[in-house]
Amino acid sequence: MDALKAKYLAALGNAQGEAALEEVRLSALGKKGEISALMSTLGKMEPEARKAAGAMLNVVKDEIDSALRAKKAALADAALDERLRSEWLDVTLPGRPRPRGTIHPVSQVMEELTAIFADMGFAVAEGPQVESDWYNFDALNIPPEHPARQEHDTFFMARASDDPRPPHVLRTHTSPVQIRAMMEQGAPIRVIAPGRVYRMDMDQTHAPMFHQVEGLAIDRDISMANLKWTLEEFCRAFFEVPSVELRFRASHFPFTEPSAEVDIRCSWKDGQLKIGEGDSWLEILGSGMVHPKVLASAGVDPTQWQGFAFGMGIDRIAMLKYGIPDLRAFFDSDLRWLRHYGFSALDMPNLPGGLSS
Repeated sequence: MDALKAKYLAALGNAQGEAALEEVRLSALGKKGEISALMSTLGKMEPEARKAAGAMLNVVKDEIDSALRAKKAALADAALDERLRSEWLDVTLPGRPRPRGTIHPVSQVMEELTAIFADMGFAVAEGPQVESDWYNFDALNIPPEHPARQEHDTFFMARASDDPRPPHVLRTHTSPVQIRAMMEQGAPIRVIAPGRVYRMDMDQTHAPMFHQVEGLAIDRDISMANLKWTLEEFCRAFFEVPSVELRFRASHFPFTEPSAEVDIRCSWKDGQLKIGEGDSWLEILGSGMVHPKVLASAGVDPTQWQGFAFGMGIDRIAMLKYGIPDLRAFFDSDLRWLRHYGFSALDMPNLPGGLSS
């Protein structure tokens, strides 16, 4: 028995890996192993001899089994030591930053413009995205024959032929919010109305769902001069430039009179847009003095009150500020695209220089 034990202990000592260790185990303790074979012969012995031989075989078996476990643990420790040497890690190095989700550029621009206009005394007004035909068109002095009231321009809600309710649409602008705000609050009033709007259009600079912000200021002595100052202050703060130059071009909107398209001075250099300098002009919004019929529709006496209104595309000014070339990217891109344009969580917009009164 001593020779048998010494044989297998020596084999275990020479085993250099898991495979060699398994071979020794099978040779000694496997079903067809040497010790197992000796155990099978005990039944042929006399009781006294069987008892003595069985005890010795059990001792040898236990010692070999213990040596097997010890060798296996030693091999595992050696493998771990080698891995630690080859995969050494400096735990004093700073941690690697994990990518985080970011605020969408449209949401960020909404926060920025809300903060800017809040400094000028404008509150935020909201309204439903499904509007009646009256709020979306009639109250805004848009005549029945206007192209915007055709199905190729506007999303009309389905109606049964016997449905007595008035027509409803997905709002085509946030101007209905101005009507609702005047009807609820009266005059004087100063609000902006940011939100989603819907039109049947889709290309690089248009989408069937996009975002607008419209502004309204009504008081007894408001003029186009107040409108010009408001827009200049907004553009200066939003585009983060020390000064801007705006150009007002006569235009026509049913809900304002007089009406003006507003351009901002800019330049293009190396494919980059520079606001506030250069020899080019870029249209950014529409504006004008609120039409008396619109005031009257909202229950405001146009002989006592007057004011201005303006509207701009939030997606569009986001594209201009952050150099985003395609409007459609706002709706079909992922966080990698957002991080490419530098968007991160916004605590409070940085308004350079503040706003003067």
